[in-house]
Amino acid sequence: MSGTPALTARQRWTGLAVLVLAVTVVALDATVLSLALPSISETLRPSGTQLLWIGDSYSFVLAGLLVSMGALSDRIGRKKLLLTGATAFGAASLLAAYAPGPGWLILARALLGVAGATIMPSTLSLIRGLFPDDRERATAIGVWGAAATAGAALGPVVGGLLLEHFWWGSVFLLNIPVLALLLVSGAWLLPESRDPKPGRWDVLSVALSMAGVIGVVYAVKEGAAHGPARWDVPVTFLLGAAALALFVRRQLRLETPLLDVRLFRDRRFTAAVTASLISLVGLSGVIFVVSQYLQLVRGYDPLQAGLAELPAFAGSVAGGLLTARIARRFGARRALTVSLLAMGLATGGLGWMEQDTTYLLLAVSFLVTGTAEGVVYTLGADLVLTAAPADKAGAASAVSETAYELGTALGIALVGSVVGSIYTNGLSVPAGASPEVAARAGESLGAAVETARGLPPELAQPLLASAKDSFVHGLNSAGLLAGVLLAGAAALAWWLLRGRSAPTPAGPAEHARPEQPQRVPAWKEGRTAVLARAASATRPRRAAPAPPRPPCRPWSAGCPSAGPAR
Repeated sequence: MSGTPALTARQRWTGLAVLVLAVTVVALDATVLSLALPSISETLRPSGTQLLWIGDSYSFVLAGLLVSMGALSDRIGRKKLLLTGATAFGAASLLAAYAPGPGWLILARALLGVAGATIMPSTLSLIRGLFPDDRERATAIGVWGAAATAGAALGPVVGGLLLEHFWWGSVFLLNIPVLALLLVSGAWLLPESRDPKPGRWDVLSVALSMAGVIGVVYAVKEGAAHGPARWDVPVTFLLGAAALALFVRRQLRLETPLLDVRLFRDRRFTAAVTASLISLVGLSGVIFVVSQYLQLVRGYDPLQAGLAELPAFAGSVAGGLLTARIARRFGARRALTVSLLAMGLATGGLGWMEQDTTYLLLAVSFLVTGTAEGVVYTLGADLVLTAAPADKAGAASAVSETAYELGTALGIALVGSVVGSIYTNGLSVPAGASPEVAARAGESLGAAVETARGLPPELAQPLLASAKDSFVHGLNSAGLLAGVLLAGAAALAWWLLRGRSAPTPAGPAEHARPEQPQRVPAWKEGRTAVLARAASATRPRRAAPAPPRPPCRPWSAGCPSAGPAR
């Protein structure tokens, strides 16, 4: 990374505030749409598949491009790419707000993903340049992680407030003034940094990484929704897996790879990336279905639903800010494992939710899940940065962010598809309903609620009752599935971080204990001394090695070849 002039403490923390603003906008946009989905269903009338693509096209494209954009930030400059991405993000937000149909909205969300991919890795890699000190950087990453998880948790709350007074497109217009502030303050406050020897930009690697990620995720989504029997599911999966294999092979051969895959040889790096990926699969999928549960099953309006999810926001802020202290006290391995287990228990508790379950159970689940996710995400980011060389901070940060966004996309796709499949198979349509009504109601719970409004009461009531019951059964299965995934992630993190403790965010040297000399038991001491004396008596003595001489320079006095001193 190119040298950055020393910054004052005020400049460093003000620069962090700008980066927090950027990451909050991108994280907020990943979840702010969840409460608007019922309104979008009513206005744009998307199909069930289109509704899923509206939800996850943003994360799919973002995940597919993060590695490429992270490497690009190392080459052209992290500040430059951040400000360029912020401008594009604002333009795509305008297109999404005024999308005339579901196809346009899916396209706008994909463009938002392209722009978001330029922002996320730049923010984390700039933190490494701003804060060279280990302790300061740990605190800065804690604030950054709290902003990222809080932005995702705050999305439903902000969306609820806006939808209470405006139409669904307002959730995208919120980005415009925030991005304008980011552009002005970032151009003035942020220093530029880049890799001094970046190498060439490999276009084939970019294409392979994006094709591989999107291909595999698409196959998972469609396979969960329609089963693996469809011909395009295994074909797309195999093509995506082949593209990823070719990508890895090419990176191992390139002199300056787009992504140094050898980073995964570090167990800390692998544990952090894996934990972030699996934790987001469970969290994002559950949030996606719970937001619909609150509005369509329990009858909350958007504002009430957003406020109901507020404990997740409070927990994520607290977890991110307390991560450094928790890791210093208990160690990175224990902190990461226990947090993943806590998330698994909290989301698994949704397996016992019913239509009229007390809100207290949901609030506790949100609070524990948000707090644990704040710790997992922040600690994972710190482990990734400490495992990677400084000049590859952008690419390493992109891997961490790819896990985050890929986990979000997979969570919505996998959990949403599982819930949709259980809902469709469990839905019982009244005998007097037409085939068109049955087909429309079977697409999603939102479609069933909208369809029931045009039916007579004797058909509408049993249709709604069956639709809500089927959806709750799907939610139960989603909670149990997320709990199992998170328990597996906890076991994997514990195993990967075995042996030498991973450095805590306070820095590896601060808490390292001096190695104690190995003591010989008292009953062995006498025999050991006798054997040592006997061996030394029979062993020929060797002269002690002479101390190394200082380097002899031709111009120094006393050097054999120096000649007469001047």
